[in-house]
Amino acid sequence: MVSILLGIIYLAFISLGLPDSILGAAWPVIHQEIGVPLSWSGTVFMIIAVGTIVSSLLSDRLTRWLGAGRVTAISVGMTCAALFGFSFSRSFGMLCLWAVPYGLGAGGVDAALNNYVALHYASRHMSWLHCMWGVGASLGPYIMGMALTGGHGWTMGYRSIGFIQVALTAALVLSLPLWKSGSGTDGSGRGRALSLREVVVLPGAKAVMLCFFCYCALEQTVGLWASSYLVTVRGVDPVTAARYGSLFFLGVTAGRALSGFLTLKLDDMRMVRLGLAVLAAGLALVGLPFGDSAALAGLIIIGLGCAPVYPSLIHAAPAHFGAERSQAVIGVQMASAYVGTSLMPPLFGWLSARLTLRLFPAYLLVFLVVMVLSHDKLCRSSAV
Repeated sequence: MVSILLGIIYLAFISLGLPDSILGAAWPVIHQEIGVPLSWSGTVFMIIAVGTIVSSLLSDRLTRWLGAGRVTAISVGMTCAALFGFSFSRSFGMLCLWAVPYGLGAGGVDAALNNYVALHYASRHMSWLHCMWGVGASLGPYIMGMALTGGHGWTMGYRSIGFIQVALTAALVLSLPLWKSGSGTDGSGRGRALSLREVVVLPGAKAVMLCFFCYCALEQTVGLWASSYLVTVRGVDPVTAARYGSLFFLGVTAGRALSGFLTLKLDDMRMVRLGLAVLAAGLALVGLPFGDSAALAGLIIIGLGCAPVYPSLIHAAPAHFGAERSQAVIGVQMASAYVGTSLMPPLFGWLSARLTLRLFPAYLLVFLVVMVLSHDKLCRSSAV
């Protein structure tokens, strides 16, 4: 029974990744059909991001009230409804409206599932589950591309992923009895929910919040700006730069698959430190004048270095803060991650437009240094 539940959780992580990358894939067509500027996708993205932050911060209260299984099922159901809402939208206002449940659902399932896995499964499963998210994030644009090239339009792309989410929602509802029988508890009804203030003052909480903020700021800045840096500053041809830009995400996904095996020998703390060291090596290849081939290889190595950091930090939350407080802490971690994702890549765009794209490696280095220092402080803070 436990293995059935784990399989459903794996499918849920694939499903979590499916919608995350389709807005960017479909927007070049969407903005033309609904008659809005290309840049307005940022508004939809920010509404989704605000929703994820809100639901992440509420995850402790909701999980204690409803349990992890119900929160996950309801959240996936909300995402499913939003995807169908997007598919029937014919105006920018409707897209913004459906972006609200889209973000709330994504943040809810992310925080609830991550805490449940951190409490009940070994570290290798956290790495492999986040690898499954990468699979879903890769499949999403592929499904959208199939809909567009098949002449069915972007609406059918959203609808197709919506049908997948319907099936997953049904599977999650049917699996609800397993969430308690498999582990003895689904995370509901355990004491009092912590306020944001109470979480922030916990030893190590600010440090781990900084880690998540900086990690997602770095990862998303690389994903958004690496190709532009390679073309503009290093003189790499655009086709090659785009191909290696996609290999960065492949490096993250493949690295998480490999990390699952490494966790059999290394604990979460060493996995994070290993990832940061590999990330530093990749950043050196990108930023120092070793030639174009080194810079392109460095991009893949950065992806490999990023791979173990996020899942290992999440899995370590119960050890650092205690099982009773881990849902509240992970919710705040998720919120910090979404803030970094939302704010820091656009900030680099603003800086590069006013200064130079050559700042790209230095900008990433700042996040790396803060991560190293914050993780060290987290490890030195008193564990529960």
